[in-house]
Amino acid sequence: MYWQGKQMPASNSESIFSHLEESSAWQALKIHQQQVQHLKISDQFSTDPERFNKLSLQVSGLLFDYSKHLITPETIRLLISLAEQAGITEAINAMFEGKLINNTEQRPALHVALRSPASSTTQEQAVHATLDKMQSFVQKVQSKEWTGFDGQAIRDVVNIGIGGSDLGPAMVYAGLSAFHTPGIRCHFVSNVDPSHLQQTLTELNPATTLFVIASKTFSTLETLQNAHRARSWLLAAAKKEIHLARHFVAISSNIDKAIAFGIDKQQIFPLWDWVGGRYSLWSAIGLPIALGTGMDNFRELLAGAHAMDEHFRNSPLDKNMPLLMALLAIWYLNFFKAETQVCLPYIQNLHLFPAYLQQLDMESLGKSVHKDGSPQRLDTGGLIWGSTGTNGQHSFHQLLHQGTHLVPADFIASVCSSTADIDQHQHLLANCFAQSQALMQGRSLTEVKADLAAQGMDNDEIERLAPHKVIVGNKPSSTIMLQALSPYNLGSLIAAYEHKIYAQSVILDINAFDQWGVELGKVLSSKLYQAISSDGFCDRFDASSNGLINYSKAKNQS
Repeated sequence: MYWQGKQMPASNSESIFSHLEESSAWQALKIHQQQVQHLKISDQFSTDPERFNKLSLQVSGLLFDYSKHLITPETIRLLISLAEQAGITEAINAMFEGKLINNTEQRPALHVALRSPASSTTQEQAVHATLDKMQSFVQKVQSKEWTGFDGQAIRDVVNIGIGGSDLGPAMVYAGLSAFHTPGIRCHFVSNVDPSHLQQTLTELNPATTLFVIASKTFSTLETLQNAHRARSWLLAAAKKEIHLARHFVAISSNIDKAIAFGIDKQQIFPLWDWVGGRYSLWSAIGLPIALGTGMDNFRELLAGAHAMDEHFRNSPLDKNMPLLMALLAIWYLNFFKAETQVCLPYIQNLHLFPAYLQQLDMESLGKSVHKDGSPQRLDTGGLIWGSTGTNGQHSFHQLLHQGTHLVPADFIASVCSSTADIDQHQHLLANCFAQSQALMQGRSLTEVKADLAAQGMDNDEIERLAPHKVIVGNKPSSTIMLQALSPYNLGSLIAAYEHKIYAQSVILDINAFDQWGVELGKVLSSKLYQAISSDGFCDRFDASSNGLINYSKAKNQS
């Protein structure tokens, strides 16, 4: 672990927690928070007309505006000092150099190698060989050289995966709707609920459907359940197992299991243990993206991410977009006790981005111990949620404006529309900007009363109604503007959040790349399935689990 630029032994008896909370930077931030907690954000713009220019950055196709926050230049200076004392520069280099930063699994976290244009390291060479293999396959499918069992071209691609093998490619494919390949539709099935696959297959033709089975170990329960049902569906039409090779490809490290399933060895694309699931869309897990938008657009996605990688690795700390995002998250989570953060993409094609960010952030930062295993007493990760604008304005934005919770917001918008309707897009942008402005400015009691009086309302009615219309304001938000929702800019946006999360984990001394909480559910699920699928009364678990199992059995038998 790193502290004050030095590597500390994991056996150090004094927890890193005490070093962090007792550090000069942390103590200074505690004092500073007391000084700025009642600061009015809107007043800061009056005091400093250059605030937007000072507190915004332009990075690889993105504008990051963080001027509407409960911060001053001194806040940023103190937060940067905290990052420096946590050894952020050394930690960034350690990731890019392939050090074993995933210490519980003794692995590097080298998703950055997946988008590197170089091929000098062993990992990069494997990546580029896989990209070439993807390119060849995508070209065959898109040119209609690759056909199904009766000679027809592939028209539908069904990705079967879960978690990072589903959310990442599904989100990007939806995001790049304007770049979809004519004649090919991509579908994403993840839920073990049989209705998910059944509803997807209802309107598809087996002869023109290609399945992508995405599972690193080829043993993920949900994925294999759906894969076997898809196999049966295909064979009901194709009749012969030899035809499976024309309709199934795999993305896995378990070649033997994929072959046993009926997938041709040449159609198995590799994954590596140095790529975590939620960081894997840049790998062959992104095959549906490439099939659905073209390999050139997939490479542009990688290029945008690589540009953000270079920015994160080489920029000064006070101009480093992902680091500033991370520091703001720590600022609100630990000093203002804001337990949640909302993601608000004002881009309909990014409707899956909040769900994607939930997994990326909460699976990475949902940890309760330090890297050395000692208890974590600081808040590590917040609850991430959100929806697209303007839909959210007519549902949960009411809580953002007048609720009692402090909820920092990330607005995401695009300068250019993906359609020709410029006027309607300008209405969308106006709504986006108005929401961040309203969160900041609010509406005072004096303003409300003056407005009601101007409407001709009598004094008694004004006194009765006015308190309900007061909006406190002073709610913080960031705005990220894409020049356009292109593959390059989307890649840059995703990578920014990846690095933001890593920077948070470094400062708080947690492992962002394991997910042992997820594994527990898998183990328990297997035992409960045996009880549910067996005959007889169940009494081997707790009373609640036994009751639910026995209730389900009784109702299924009636």
